[in-house]
Amino acid sequence: MPEVVDHLAEMTGFRDRDVMDVTLVSALRDLLEPLSVAIYRCVGDAGQERWLTRARLESGDAVATADPLWADPSSLPLASAFPLRLNCLHSRVMQQQAQGGQWLTLFPIATDREVVGVVELLTGEALSPTLQRMVGSVLRIYHNFQGLLDYSERDTLTGLLNRKTFEDSFLKAVSEAPLRPDATPSEDGRRHEALRPQHYLGVIDIDHFKRVNDNFGHLIGDEVLLLLSRLMRSSFRFHDLLYRFGGEEFVALIRCDDADDAAQAFERLRVNTERYVFPQVGHITVSVGFTLIRGGDSPSSAFDRADKAVYFSKQAGRNQVHSHAELVAAGRMKERAELSAVELF
Repeated sequence: MPEVVDHLAEMTGFRDRDVMDVTLVSALRDLLEPLSVAIYRCVGDAGQERWLTRARLESGDAVATADPLWADPSSLPLASAFPLRLNCLHSRVMQQQAQGGQWLTLFPIATDREVVGVVELLTGEALSPTLQRMVGSVLRIYHNFQGLLDYSERDTLTGLLNRKTFEDSFLKAVSEAPLRPDATPSEDGRRHEALRPQHYLGVIDIDHFKRVNDNFGHLIGDEVLLLLSRLMRSSFRFHDLLYRFGGEEFVALIRCDDADDAAQAFERLRVNTERYVFPQVGHITVSVGFTLIRGGDSPSSAFDRADKAVYFSKQAGRNQVHSHAELVAAGRMKERAELSAVELF
């Protein structure tokens, strides 16, 4: 039991969700000594949901394994292939089932907004009611701390990441960029930086949002912001980082193979927004500017380039997507000298 308390103390001592998931499965393994314990998140578009392994420990493992957040969704198992997990997810109650002399027990993992995944335990015997309550207590601690993180890191209206988390997640995302799956070693056996996928930062601004507030009131304006955040989630992939910076300004930090892929992602959001009928308001549009994140970029310098491209979109008639690099290459915008290392966020 002291080891479990130590794990819980470690879990609540970090503001890193990856570490929290690893310490959670470690705590449950020490508490129950199962054959395996894992956390699975349900990700992907409706009808094509997949299971992403957040952390998994077998009885003899020294280190937890996990799927990379940038994994190709098509490489992950379909949610429908594991009906007991889906039943746990949708019913929001524990599930327990005998499987060939062993027992599979699942507990839902919920945020304050939704159920996002399951904890799956494989044991030699069925979990007793006492152990079930103990696991439930551990998960409540996990849930409560996740809620504290959400309160500090997320915009209260939309649930997107807030502005103050941008710098840390920007630097982490860029530093953890993986090698492309199809990358092949060079003659010296190394995989070089050039083979890493690229990150793009996009700034999204609602066109004429002041008119919405003036004509319909701030409550309807808030509903537009909330609905746009949902359109953003459905337009981008599960591992893309989405922020509300305040007012009608949003930011997306996405991983793409090239500028064309990034342009398609931002164009998809623009089209989805243009076609959506917002209650009472009707149709609205967004202007988008994006930029490649360069080696050595600071959050402020990348944001500044994307923001300049948004300004161009506004000046050119709104409801457009523009790449900063393409505007510079076409002579429609001048490259600005890099900002100093002093961060503006």
